[in-house]
Amino acid sequence: MIDRRDLLAGLGCVAALGAAEYLRPRNKLVLMPEGYSLKTIVPERFDRWVVGYGGDIVIPREEGSAADRIYNDRLARIYHDTSGALADVMILVAYGKTQNDALQVHRPEACYPANGYLISDRRFVAIDTRAGKPIPAVALTGINGSRVEDIVYWTRMGDALPRTAGEQRLARYRESFAGYVGDGLLFRASAVRQDNTPLFGELQKFLGELIDATQPRLRAALIGRQYAA
Repeated sequence: MIDRRDLLAGLGCVAALGAAEYLRPRNKLVLMPEGYSLKTIVPERFDRWVVGYGGDIVIPREEGSAADRIYNDRLARIYHDTSGALADVMILVAYGKTQNDALQVHRPEACYPANGYLISDRRFVAIDTRAGKPIPAVALTGINGSRVEDIVYWTRMGDALPRTAGEQRLARYRESFAGYVGDGLLFRASAVRQDNTPLFGELQKFLGELIDATQPRLRAALIGRQYAA
């Protein structure tokens, strides 16, 4: 005869399995347009900015061909201010057709310390654009000896732009309940300070101008549909 406690435990397991199966995503949301890449979507020239050479972009350290398995596309560029008024801006963009925790490798909080930097002055910011709603982003500073680098970045999971681990989990739960899993992207811009003045404002303005210069039908690949509208 089956013990009552065993029966209840068994029913609980069955219920848990049923809930897991119900929440298992069955569809994919891919905002990267077919036939396009980060290189063709992100503008090379806009306002007074133009792609150039030089600089020292901090890139995550990865063993072997791990990056090829994790990311479907990556882009690293240096932008020069043709007016000469501002410091060069470095960008790093990582994209995966299926979001996963591997994108955490590219978050500055993980990437910069792995390259010998200390992280300080972390804060939430919003990037204003003419394209749509302000983009929720994160700003922080990386320090390595005499080099002080200010950073502004955002992450996209499907249509969500989470700034914390809690927001990221919530975005995943919402996707699961909706029955799909989205693609993922991290977009980072940084500049090295020439003096003691933080460059967060300049980086936010740069990113807003970059998004405004992106073709409207391609913006969702970078910032999600609700922020591109």
